[in-house]
Amino acid sequence: MDELQQIMLIEHAGFSEEEAATRTAMRDRIKLYPETFVVAKVPTGQLVGYVVGPAFDQRYLTDDLYAQSHPNHPEDPYQTVLSLAVDPDFQHHGIASQLLTKFAKVAKAQGRSAVTLTCLETLVSFYENNGYKNEGVSASSHADETWYNMVLPLT
Repeated sequence: MDELQQIMLIEHAGFSEEEAATRTAMRDRIKLYPETFVVAKVPTGQLVGYVVGPAFDQRYLTDDLYAQSHPNHPEDPYQTVLSLAVDPDFQHHGIASQLLTKFAKVAKAQGRSAVTLTCLETLVSFYENNGYKNEGVSASSHADETWYNMVLPLT
């Protein structure tokens, strides 16, 4: 919680106002699933990026995940990504890819079968370069955008 202000600055730098999590939603994510809230820090201790999401019982994200947080359930087979963001001053140094790698290791250790997320078309190739498969246009209407289902199998 001590780093919530920095997290929100990074969130709003990485997402439009309509896409970004609210402060309340982010606080709930930290509180309810801290084990799947992974941060990146530079040697000085400054937080420069994060990835977060709850476990889920469905292969693809649903819009209610953005509004309503719940604790991770051990039996849920999928690990979602609701936000992956890196401070603009630290982008293009592999931090986002490192966060995804660490996040996948956490998910695998928790017995998840895959990591699932949605992204805009401009980010499809980034996620494909990180091992995710594009499974087509999502049913999501979050922020009135067209999203793509991306899935990283862990087994």
